[in-house]
Amino acid sequence: MSERESEMILVAAGAFKQSLTAAEACAAIARGLEESGLGATVEEMPIADGGNGTLDAFLAGGGERISLRVFDPLMRPIVAEYGFIDEGRTAVIEMALASGLELLKPAELNPLAATTYGTGQLMADALARGVERIIIGLGGSATVDGGMGCLSALGLDLRDASGKAIRPGGGGLAEIATIDAQGLDPRWRDVKIVIASDVENPTLGERGAARVFGPQKGADPAMVERLERNLSHCFTIVHEQHGSDVRAAKGGGAAGAFAAGLMAFLNCRLEPGIDLVLAHNRFRDKLDDCKLVITGEGQIDAQTLDGKGPLGVAKLAAAQGVPTVAIVGGLNIDDRLLHEAGVQAAFSIADKPMPLEEALANAQDLTRRAALRLGYVLRLGSWD
Repeated sequence: MSERESEMILVAAGAFKQSLTAAEACAAIARGLEESGLGATVEEMPIADGGNGTLDAFLAGGGERISLRVFDPLMRPIVAEYGFIDEGRTAVIEMALASGLELLKPAELNPLAATTYGTGQLMADALARGVERIIIGLGGSATVDGGMGCLSALGLDLRDASGKAIRPGGGGLAEIATIDAQGLDPRWRDVKIVIASDVENPTLGERGAARVFGPQKGADPAMVERLERNLSHCFTIVHEQHGSDVRAAKGGGAAGAFAAGLMAFLNCRLEPGIDLVLAHNRFRDKLDDCKLVITGEGQIDAQTLDGKGPLGVAKLAAAQGVPTVAIVGGLNIDDRLLHEAGVQAAFSIADKPMPLEEALANAQDLTRRAALRLGYVLRLGSWD
């Protein structure tokens, strides 16, 4: 084996939204490096930070994948997947697969109607199989229902003043008069719920679920204010009737205040999604034999600095003296800020001006070619 082949490049890339899964992005980068003639050993590790690709990232090293018939955000039947790791003791649920934006057409986006009920069905199935811990990735949800749809699937009973069940979605929260938790399975007290999220926004207020994330889910300004009032009403009732006050909870605003709902009724805590994925896949151990880390995602921007996947990768790699470069779809950040955050350099896959649609359609080949060019550059340095 040559000296170059004995040194490893770790490709730890996330999904390029609407074009490549994390596994596809890693494979395209690895292929481009190989075609460059660099000759290094390349290992692929798909990553996710709680959003798109979280389930695949956890199952990359093995586990069991479960398919289940559930309801989508508009209560239409679909088949969604979740998984088991740690010999079946831990379930991994990617919320977007049951309650996500990508399950809806643009004209269907409506957080007043969208519900997290399907995510609750996945959780209930995991409980029935004897799970001890559930990791829930919150990215990409279509909902602002405070997690009440999910909790209703678990047995929480929400009624209006006339005793009727409230309507699903963020619009129905205004109808809540009573919340009965007696139907929640007592086994939930012994199940640890880990919310994989990098969001620190509170449940309510200017930085809360409705005002910050509502527009991403299809809410116009009037709808945003209605959702804010409805969430405030819902969690005031929760406080008054159950004693749990999550209205200002740090991170409670994640996924349309889904996190706040689970905090109020279940045994849960929040952890950065990328940290969970990297720990599960033993990222630190792999750095021992690693000379370079290549990360990436669809776009690096200011939000990346708030704990998104590539930054989590770069921070851990830097702590062990391993440099990180990024290959991305779009680059919309001051390069100096990115460099200071631990990413030595970032390269866009776009090699000429092109419409977004063209870039999305050709993302796999563009990513391969960007890695090919990076491989040629690496051959000029200490690799030779």
